[in-house]
Amino acid sequence: MKINSKKHFFVFNPKSYLYGEKLIKYAKVADQMSKKYPNIDVFVTGPYADLYRLKKETENIIVTAQHMDGINPGRGMGAVLPESLKEAGVGATFLNHAEHPLTLAQIAASVKRAKELGIITIVCADSKEEAKAIATLDVDIILCEPTKLIGTGKTSDRDYVESTNNSIREINPHALIMQAAGISTAEDVFNTISQGADGTGCTSGIVKAKDPEQMIRDMIEAVDKGSRV
Repeated sequence: MKINSKKHFFVFNPKSYLYGEKLIKYAKVADQMSKKYPNIDVFVTGPYADLYRLKKETENIIVTAQHMDGINPGRGMGAVLPESLKEAGVGATFLNHAEHPLTLAQIAASVKRAKELGIITIVCADSKEEAKAIATLDVDIILCEPTKLIGTGKTSDRDYVESTNNSIREINPHALIMQAAGISTAEDVFNTISQGADGTGCTSGIVKAKDPEQMIRDMIEAVDKGSRV
């Protein structure tokens, strides 16, 4: 699978808040929205044990792993094998999330294996400096997300968004840029996309909403609106 650089995208990342039936229920809403807006790629993450079913019961979303190790088949007890994810229907993986940080060498190894298997990489960066270092690798998407803002409902300011966007594009014009810190409303989504990000995403703003299904719809619609500004 190869990311379409002409599309904007949205990531529904429920982390470990959702699993089993409830995860599938919300993923199907995202799947319907992905079909409604073919100009937007919709990624949905899930716990490893749910990924095969997530792929089996949806048609349009990009099923996404929370992490993947840069290993080959063989030894690696407890590690996440790239080939296993691929066989389960996974199309993308997060790397270096604040809750699962990696060294630059580990990121490079995982990106290499992902490229070999056609798995899209979404690599997280806590700072502009880390984003610039990650941009030197052959990554598909760089997620600029200051750890201190995760889950706070406070988004990165315009200066941060614009400066990180520009810094990354100077180094790697092919990488797509995701800005997602503190996203909690459809308005946040619209503002982030209209400020020049290729994509954004959300966790707590959806899973803790009064109506999570409607929030998924509203946020994906906001990506569409923001991309037209």
